[in-house]
Amino acid sequence: MSKAAELAKAGETLTNQPSGRKNIVTNGAMQVAQRATSATGISANGYYTLDRFKIDNDASAGRFTMTQTADGPSGFANCLKLDCTTADTSIAAGEFLLIRQIFEGQDLQQLKKGTSDAESITVSFYVKGDQAATYVCELLDLDNNRTITQAFAVTTDWNRIELTFPGDTTGALNDDNAASLSFNIWLHGGATFTGGTFADNTHATLTQANRNAGSRTSFFDSTDREFFITGVQMEIGSQATNFEHRSFGEEFALCQRYFQKVANMPGICISSTNIVAMGPYPVELRAKPTVGETGVLNAQNASNINTTQSSTGIGTNNGTANGMFQTNILNFSGMTTKEPILVAVVANNGNLFTLDAEL
Repeated sequence: MSKAAELAKAGETLTNQPSGRKNIVTNGAMQVAQRATSATGISANGYYTLDRFKIDNDASAGRFTMTQTADGPSGFANCLKLDCTTADTSIAAGEFLLIRQIFEGQDLQQLKKGTSDAESITVSFYVKGDQAATYVCELLDLDNNRTITQAFAVTTDWNRIELTFPGDTTGALNDDNAASLSFNIWLHGGATFTGGTFADNTHATLTQANRNAGSRTSFFDSTDREFFITGVQMEIGSQATNFEHRSFGEEFALCQRYFQKVANMPGICISSTNIVAMGPYPVELRAKPTVGETGVLNAQNASNINTTQSSTGIGTNNGTANGMFQTNILNFSGMTTKEPILVAVVANNGNLFTLDAEL
């Protein structure tokens, strides 16, 4: 091989390599599922399985299962799968179903949005279904009430969708830890969202009727309907590049900024029925979390083991100072008041504290 050919080959190889942290999306390869790997009968908004991917759902009758599924194109071990279990063919005007990832404004300043130098954004992902379908990808500017949309087609095979959105010179994104931009996949919408005119790849002030307008598939049209997605990437520029694979450890830590599970926190009895538990975050959370629990928490001290804690026993005294959280735990009995340090909240059989700071 000539020297020129070697240099050309080297250049070709380098253009296919990641350059820094190019993927703005977290958990795009669907690796991390702290809450669960499967959730059934979903009918409301929330985070159910795969971290950072939220369900926004207001379908009166439609129900579905959401799973982390061991399926994907070459190079991807997992995907997010939705499986319609209850159809909804009588669609009310205000119904919708979206898969979303929401981003902090301080993580998007490189987009230069709202300036004459605003950058193009390219979104790419792999999708398939059980049958042909047409859905919509939307970038929703939450700070300035602006939107841009493109439709995409789904087949029964894995296909990579590549969508480039021009830079938006109107409306800067706030430089803070609040929700500024949302990546949305529209899977279902009533007349409130479909009754207008679809503005293909055009930045505009948000008009609800235009967001999912046109000839779109309803995910709830049949219990045969399935939707699979993985390899989600959002990057600066007008060309989709190879997916940026991060290690599980890196991806897990990025997810922990928004949601964590914690076990075995030290505490102190403030009465015979209440404990104050406190401890450090493994990763600094985005904001003050909502503290919850999974299952039944046990408390153990020098004199007894008590298992009467109820699943609704978490109080509201939560804090984030210096990377620590503190919470009241209620509904114990027979604890020794003011017994220090030796008191610990013990997680048995997967029962844990949950710390939720999601957008």
